[in-house]
Amino acid sequence: MADPLLEDVGTLLREAAAKVVVPLFRRLDEADISEKAPGEVVTVADREAEALISEGLRQLLPGSVVVGEEAVAEDPDLLRHLRGSGDVWLVDPVDGTSNFAAGRRPFALMAALLTDGVPVASWVYDPLDGTMAAGRLGAGTRLDGATLRTPPAEPRVGALRGTAATKFLPPDFRRQVEEGGRRIGELLPGQHCAGREYLDILTGAQQFVLFWRTLPWDHTPGTLLVREAGGVARRFDGADYHPADDGKGLLVAASPDVWDEVSAALLGG
Repeated sequence: MADPLLEDVGTLLREAAAKVVVPLFRRLDEADISEKAPGEVVTVADREAEALISEGLRQLLPGSVVVGEEAVAEDPDLLRHLRGSGDVWLVDPVDGTSNFAAGRRPFALMAALLTDGVPVASWVYDPLDGTMAAGRLGAGTRLDGATLRTPPAEPRVGALRGTAATKFLPPDFRRQVEEGGRRIGELLPGQHCAGREYLDILTGAQQFVLFWRTLPWDHTPGTLLVREAGGVARRFDGADYHPADDGKGLLVAASPDVWDEVSAALLGG
């Protein structure tokens, strides 16, 4: 059965990608790229896409609040809405900006809807290969329109494939992950695009991903989709991820069994 909201937001993300993001890929001028914080780049595509998406979301749900990555960079107090009541959108207009700015793939466009602080719907779109994942709380995940379950995986740690985004890991913990990774069938470096990491779990290209930073626009969309498809997204202590939490560390896996195996190998738990 068609879900008008899933379809409408999906259409909005495709429109932003087609009108703003993809036309600027590998066509940015030096003046189109700047730093919003040390080591954190932002491009004209991020800002223009966020403006387009934010306006469209407000029209879809009048009275809703939009918390966009670039808006938060200007006004961090917007994050208070994640613990508030009513309908709140989270938007990452170009996830993987460092890739995008350097002319590399992957990058993605992402959005999530929270109602009274609870994530209830989300979208992840890779505009270069056209993959769109969308889902609602309690109603499952759709990949390119088809209902999805994460592909079954052999839970033995030596048969697993996944990534560890080690860029922001504390040095001692990075060494622990690298040493534990020798027990994993294939442990790859992060792709610098959380959205693509989540899509790869949904498609079965990998079975897990480990993150240190857990910014809400990076992880709220993907964690809902993975959970609705049968996977798990937990803090290193086993607690479920919530977008309003400001802690560090997140392990996402295609199934609870995979999470347990990878946690034992990489986290010692």
